[in-house]
Parts: sequence; structure tokens; C-alpha cells
Amino acid sequence: MTGMIDVNWLAAQLKNRTMRGIALDTATLIRSGSIKVGAHLPSVRELAQALNVSPATVSAAWGQLRRQKVIAGRGRNGIWVCGDRVSPRPIRFEQIGNFGEHIVADLVMASPDPALLPDLTQALISAAHTQNLHSYQREAIMPVLRDAVEPTWPYRAGAFMATDGGFDGMNLMLQTLIMPGSQVVIEDPTASRLLDMLDNIGATVLPVACDEEGPMPDQLAAALAKKPAAFIYQPRTHSHCGHAVTTSRFNELATVLAGFDGYIFEDDGIGDLSAHPARSLGTYYPERTVHVRSYSKVFGPDLRMAVMSGPAALIKQIQSFRNFGVGWSSRLLQHATAWLLQDADTLKGVAAARQIYAERRAALVSALARRGITVPARDGLALWLPVPSEQYALVTLAARGYAVLPGKRCLLGEGQFIRISTSLIKTEQAEAVAEAIALAYGD
Repeated sequence: MTGMIDVNWLAAQLKNRTMRGIALDTATLIRSGSIKVGAHLPSVRELAQALNVSPATVSAAWGQLRRQKVIAGRGRNGIWVCGDRVSPRPIRFEQIGNFGEHIVADLVMASPDPALLPDLTQALISAAHTQNLHSYQREAIMPVLRDAVEPTWPYRAGAFMATDGGFDGMNLMLQTLIMPGSQVVIEDPTASRLLDMLDNIGATVLPVACDEEGPMPDQLAAALAKKPAAFIYQPRTHSHCGHAVTTSRFNELATVLAGFDGYIFEDDGIGDLSAHPARSLGTYYPERTVHVRSYSKVFGPDLRMAVMSGPAALIKQIQSFRNFGVGWSSRLLQHATAWLLQDADTLKGVAAARQIYAERRAALVSALARRGITVPARDGLALWLPVPSEQYALVTLAARGYAVLPGKRCLLGEGQFIRISTSLIKTEQAEAVAEAIALAYGD
């Protein structure tokens, strides 16, 4: 059935008139094809009247389907069926784009250059002799890894936990600590995967813009007035914009957060490839700060390793939720990470990689400047560029063999942007990439 779904017909199909029943029965109709993708659903009020239930019940059911990316829209614009795959999934992450086989350089993901990652041979050999190997004991973190990370941790944390990468850590804390439907404050722009996670728990997102020094205090104060459950930000190099929170801005944010009783979630995704020292609001508020540092960019994504810190009670709560699944991170990988963190040659290699990434980013910034395109000389593995038309920029760059990230996947506010990974662009390639980017600006 397409077009506008008849309210009486739909009401007759919905036998279970609880919130869950309405959502499940409607999902079944969509999955079976009885309601086609593109069909418009009756308004909440109309359907509630036909079912003899409260509008809140129908609204909650529609909210569940919206989180599962089955329906879209609300209010006067109407509600329509946008998909027939009834399962939660990271839609921003999945729909980055299909650029075709002619792409010669994938600059979408800010991935580490494999040539700049450390050799894992000795780390893994050492890990084979780790204590408690193959034990089913569900410990939050191995002592050897905790001892390796503590000396460089930005504050004195109550407890630590190893996770299977940075985004796994962020997802665990959101799933555990944030109630569905809560309001959450987050930087704008931010990682598309974080926005997918917030969508998945049905959070209402309150965006806060950033300037050269980090999240803007006045915007954060306005968002906190709405009593959100958490504030999420990146304390070191921002994955998109490349800025880092300055010391003075940390002090300002700490003042704004003084009366806030929600959680502070910190995503240190670039880790020790950042040119800036590790910092944390845990220095001010250790009782409600959860800090996640990823080691994927530094040591390699197949290590699947990050470390989370927070108050002992919160870490225990997150660890208990994790027992629904794997329960603990691989001891082999934890031990290997600890070995790498304490190996002098590995740390020299990380410092060299940090310098090379900075040179690659600077080379592209300079090449763009020669074409009249000004980009702040910041840090990181990517550039965040405002463009006249995001769609035109994507098509223009793809036609020349370059795939880049659409800004709309990461943006909550207005504007046209693209994000370009610089980590794999060697300095001698910067002019060619800049020339292609310049074409996206037209005349």
C-alpha cells in the first residue's frame, strides 16, 4: 500500500494496542510489503483516536520505529515509511556514499597510514606469555595495561577498563549510563558514529558549536539550562576541525559545568598522535567524568584497543552491562598494547609518525592557500572545509578520483562542508589534491 495509509485500515491491522504492540505490528506490515516504502502514515492524533489509545502511546511507538530507521518525519510535515529493514543500524556511518570503482584515493576515513604503524611482532610474542591467558575471569583491565597507561593519563582516575576500540568504549558508556529519550549535549560537528549511537538510544541531541579553542562556553551554558543527561566532547585534537581545547577554555568550561550534575564524556580518539598534551575535565570533576583514549590510530586498528577511565562505581556499572556480551577485552591485545606503550623504539616511531602526519596536513593547507582557500593551520588527520555546495564538491572530487566525507553526516547545524582525510596524502600529492578541491569551489 502506497500514498496515504487509511487510518481505519491501519487501525484494523494493529491488534496489540500497547506501545510495543503498535510498533511491532506496524513493523511487520512494512517488512511484509503491506505498507510500502514511501507511504505516508496517519497523524499521531488520528491513529490514537481510531485505536482508542492516548496520543502518547502512538507517539512512543512511532519513536521506536524512527530509531530503527523505518519511519521518518514528524509534525506538520507528516510521517512516512523510509525503510523496510527493521533493525537498528548506524545509518550515517553506512551511508557515507558509493563513489564507484574509479576512485583512486579514498579520503573518507581518517585512517592511519599502515607504513607508519609499529611492527607488532615482538608485542604479540610477548603477549603470548601473558598471565591468565584463556581465563574466563571477567576483569575490567589487566594490571599490566593499567600500569602502562596511568603515567600518561591526564588526571587521577578512580578506575580503568579496557575496551575494543574507542567507539566501543563510547557506545558502552552511552548504552549503560544514558536513559532512552534523554537530552545529550555534543560538539557540532562531531563523529558521525557518535551521532548514530545517540540516535540508537533515542537521545535528543543539543549541539554546541566550537571555535579555535574548543566548545563555546556561552553555547554550552545555554544547552545545560535544558538539564541534559551528559556532555560529550573531544578534549584533544578534534577529529574533524583539528582544534584542541586550550588551558583557558578548560577553565571556562569547568566554570560553566560547576552546577551541572550530569555526566561528562570525553572522546580522545586520536590519542598520542595529537600534538597537544592529554587533558581532561576529570581534573575538576572526577566523580562524573568518563574518559576514553583510543590506541587504534597510534598502534593500529586491528589491536581493537582503547582504555576508559572513570569513577569506580561507573566503571563497575559499565563492566556489568558488558557482561551481556564479550565481558572483557582480549588479554593478548591488552598485553600487546602495554608492551608497545613501554617500548622505546615504538614510542620513537609514534613521534616520527606524528611529525609526518603534521607535514602532510600542512602541505595540503599550503597548497590550498595558494589557490585562495584558507584553512586554519591546526592539527590532526583531516581537514574540515566549508564549500559552496556539498553535493557539487562530492561529485566534482569523485569525478577526479577522490572520495571525501559528506559534512552532513557529521553536522547538526546548518552549512555545507566536506571532510578530507590527510593521513594518506603524501606531501608530493598535495598539489594534485588541492587542485581537485579548488574545482569544487567553481569560479
